[in-house]
Amino acid sequence: MPEFSVLGGRDIVELLEGQEKEVVDCVRDAYLTHEAGASVNPDSYFLRFPDKPDSRIIALPAYLGGDVDVAGIKWIASFPRNVESGIPRASAVLVLNDYTTGYPFALLESAGVSAARTAASAALAATTLAERPPATVGVLGGGVIARTICRYLHHTGTPLGEVRCHDIDDASAQALAGHLGGEYGADARAASAEEALDCDLVVLATTALRPHVPADRAFRPGQLILNVSLRDLAPEILLGADNVFDDVEHCMKADTSPHLAEQLTGNRDFVTGTLAQVIKGEVRTDPARPTVFSPFGLGVLDLAVGHHLYRRARTEGRLLTVPDFFGETRRW
Repeated sequence: MPEFSVLGGRDIVELLEGQEKEVVDCVRDAYLTHEAGASVNPDSYFLRFPDKPDSRIIALPAYLGGDVDVAGIKWIASFPRNVESGIPRASAVLVLNDYTTGYPFALLESAGVSAARTAASAALAATTLAERPPATVGVLGGGVIARTICRYLHHTGTPLGEVRCHDIDDASAQALAGHLGGEYGADARAASAEEALDCDLVVLATTALRPHVPADRAFRPGQLILNVSLRDLAPEILLGADNVFDDVEHCMKADTSPHLAEQLTGNRDFVTGTLAQVIKGEVRTDPARPTVFSPFGLGVLDLAVGHHLYRRARTEGRLLTVPDFFGETRRW
């Protein structure tokens, strides 16, 4: 019988420290494995609450083949009102299952894993899709995801020179700007949404439920918009841009901006391709248009990063093994 182990959040944080490039490599490999069809990534399942329309818990089941060859599920809660109590919006666990037997063999605290894989995806898109290093970076949203994306941008070669931070909570924008200045020497300050949206590289990392960037907001040729939160942009904006996805089918759901664009036009003619197709040289973006990267956030990425951390934790003796976790160890 396989043993069952637990890997806690403190160890996850320590294992991720200084591993930004390795995590980006994990995400890149997972995208290519997924593009090759060696994965199973069904729709995410959203548990919503009538009296808390801004809150949800999401189940992301997946299987990732290739060198990982593991199945599992992430169970992640997003409760934006948590920030009023000074605690993070998101909490999560990740279960890893053995592909041969189906038995679960590990449980990982996964808020850190989820933030890392999201940030790695954004950093990979920035290095893949940007025509040149950005002179200015605009960030909408001042939470953990925004902070982690900036960390991964910095460590993968995207300069954080001038950074304009915006959040509907000005204290969050100020905190992010202060962090970026102190940690990376960035010329960072709190700014208006318009100032942030005017930057060469725009990071959207909000908890918006519906578009707030209006249809008449024009982006410049060559601007790169990392549409991580997926619901900030009016759908008309996408029709004037190149649109790159992590997975097209997954993004056309749940009233994301791409989903709204599909409903508006009745087609998917605005789709340029996937990030994996760009990496493979099968698709190119047009420098005469802005580019929008829309990642729905695939469960296979959580498996890739979680399994990478599990293997390192096992090597370093960090796993907490739970004796006799499985009650039945023989069929007869």
